[in-house]
Amino acid sequence: MAPRILLARHGQTEWSLSGKHTGRTDIPLLEEGRRGAKLLGERLHRAPFDGLPGVEVRTSPLARARETCELAGFAERATTWDTLMEWDYGAYEGMTPAEIQAVRPGWFIWRDGVPEGETLEQVSARADEVVAHARAEDRDLLVFAHGHILRSIGARWLGLPLDFAARIRLSPTSLSELGWAYGEPAIESWNDCGHLTA
Repeated sequence: MAPRILLARHGQTEWSLSGKHTGRTDIPLLEEGRRGAKLLGERLHRAPFDGLPGVEVRTSPLARARETCELAGFAERATTWDTLMEWDYGAYEGMTPAEIQAVRPGWFIWRDGVPEGETLEQVSARADEVVAHARAEDRDLLVFAHGHILRSIGARWLGLPLDFAARIRLSPTSLSELGWAYGEPAIESWNDCGHLTA
């Protein structure tokens, strides 16, 4: 069977709760985020996942992703990977969309990018690196990372331009699966938070 990527977004933080763009700032999880990470782990350790034996596990080096990985029970198997870091938002780091709109009306990150940070092309290239790595392996890949980079991976898995990521939102501690349908790349599930309400 062709390899899949399972995407786990990190748990809730103070900045994700308030809508601030959190790129490289190392914000810790809130208690709600830690609880969500444990519930995600419980889900991944029962059927049908059964702990994902044999799956490669990678995590962003940023604390909120690493802690989510640890609380979910995958830290001992995980390798940190700088490619999974969140978008470097440059001058917009720590700002909410409303604050950015106040200084740059009509701004849309997936079209306009950010000043003094990563370009759209750089983010797309990192997403492509993850996709290429996953497809070159003979096993599934589980990654713990961040909203915008995971959405970018979703878009590029499908072979679509980066701006498609605007249409596939992700909630904290969500689980998504990128796989195949009729031999073509497909989204098997997206933004699944069922473990948080069970």
